[in-house]
Amino acid sequence: MRNVLRVWQDELKKTFSGRADGPPEWSLRLADGDDPGYHLPGSAVWAVHGSMSPIVAGIRTLLMQSLHPGALAGVHEHSNFREDPLRRLASTIRWIFTVTYGSRSAAEEASARVRHLHEPVKGRYRDNAGALRTYSANDPALARWIHLAFTDAFLTAHKIWGGPIPGGPDAYIREWAQAGSLMGVADPPLTEADMRSELDRWYGQGELRADERVAETVRFIRNPPLHPLLRPGYRVLFAGAVYSLEPRYRAMLGLSVPRLGPFPLPVKLATKTVLGVVRLALGGRRSMGPSERAARQRLRRLGEPSGGLT
Repeated sequence: MRNVLRVWQDELKKTFSGRADGPPEWSLRLADGDDPGYHLPGSAVWAVHGSMSPIVAGIRTLLMQSLHPGALAGVHEHSNFREDPLRRLASTIRWIFTVTYGSRSAAEEASARVRHLHEPVKGRYRDNAGALRTYSANDPALARWIHLAFTDAFLTAHKIWGGPIPGGPDAYIREWAQAGSLMGVADPPLTEADMRSELDRWYGQGELRADERVAETVRFIRNPPLHPLLRPGYRVLFAGAVYSLEPRYRAMLGLSVPRLGPFPLPVKLATKTVLGVVRLALGGRRSMGPSERAARQRLRRLGEPSGGLT
């Protein structure tokens, strides 16, 4: 039994960091740098991204992003997500944590690297009116949808399964707007009301679409090639992501909250339980991740308030 638990824990660590024997090298390098960074201890971004809710938010983000035919075309035509989904996950986590915890120069370098990788991601797709349109991963409009879907997912998941947000939801949206700017988004929304208004416009203008390609993507997100020991927990987290979606998006994606006959299952509580187990497996309730620890080391070296090293 102990060996099974150890394998489960190792597979969990590899899923999120790419290795089981220690933190990834890039996270340790976040201790380097000569400036405090865009986000500091006590910020809304640190509160949201340092919790367990981003695990559910990541799944929700993928579901939401798939509704834009340009974004989905780029993934299907230029990504190896089917063959190596965990590598793509690890790359995304690296960018998020570098912008969250790294110095400004590290955040800018990481964002420039992602945008460089996006340069060849171009092509054409037919919109909902049948017109042939071009797409580019670095197109400001497409980057805006990606940013909105990300921000909405992370904020919504944290509201359900996270703790208090310093400054409230508007503070998170305002602070994370910097990440959008680094990725080429012009004037990203700064309040929750503005973000919701933009999402309503995307929906109302008929830019989004649910077709067979979306259905294929949803099937993959529902059943990714994870280690068998991780699959039961992942099914709960996927159900949590579906639970967190607005009904209109659930309907487009062909998803529904699990029910037992006429009664909805306790998805919210089950998701909270799984997230708690994951936290314990990754180091315990009171420990901090290697990226946050490295950031605090950098801040202490620079003479900035670091909130202590625990």
